[in-house]
Amino acid sequence: MDNCTHSHILSFVRRKGRITSAQQRALTTLWPKYGFELSNLPNFETLFPRPAPTHLEIGFGNGETVLNLAQLHPENNYLGIDVHPPGIGRLLSRIEEQQLTNLRILNGDAVTFLQQNLPNHSLTGIYLFFPDPWPKKRHHKRRLIQPAFIPLLTQALALDGHLYLATDWSTYAEQMLHLLDSTPELINQAGLGHFSPRFTKRPLTAFEQRGQRLGHAIWDLHYCRKRT
Repeated sequence: MDNCTHSHILSFVRRKGRITSAQQRALTTLWPKYGFELSNLPNFETLFPRPAPTHLEIGFGNGETVLNLAQLHPENNYLGIDVHPPGIGRLLSRIEEQQLTNLRILNGDAVTFLQQNLPNHSLTGIYLFFPDPWPKKRHHKRRLIQPAFIPLLTQALALDGHLYLATDWSTYAEQMLHLLDSTPELINQAGLGHFSPRFTKRPLTAFEQRGQRLGHAIWDLHYCRKRT
């Protein structure tokens, strides 16, 4: 992990965006109940009321996927990490509506979280859907899936843990496939050089529906962490 511990180029830009009154109210009243800042994060083992297999979604957007997973699998714990207040506020409201005890939100940089706050092999699943593709060539260095980031994923994943990714940007998809296929600790569940079928538990978000209307293809990837 040493090659990731120095200062890194952020893969995101903090945008305020438009916050509704309901989202702002959730940020004010519900954050202490369901949210954590990385700067004062308690021990990983105390994030949830009870120990259970824990899954992480990096960059949850509006929170549809991690919320759906937490509803479908109450036997698991789920973490979502993001930096954008509107999406965080929306997910806080949904957690409260559903009275979910197995979903918590982190505000901060996923790289920092994976570097500093996780015991090794502590995540049963990691989800990274539609990360910013940074399409301009001069910005490719900002893409999250880079050689220095992958060791953080493999070290965080439990043995036999699963990694799911998706993108609608073809060059980023090829980059992901090449880098992850070249990682000895990971097994491509579709076979080397192949993309996976769509992850069925990923809700069809408004973003993905818009892409489909525009004729955008979606590329999914699914890897399993080797036991040895």
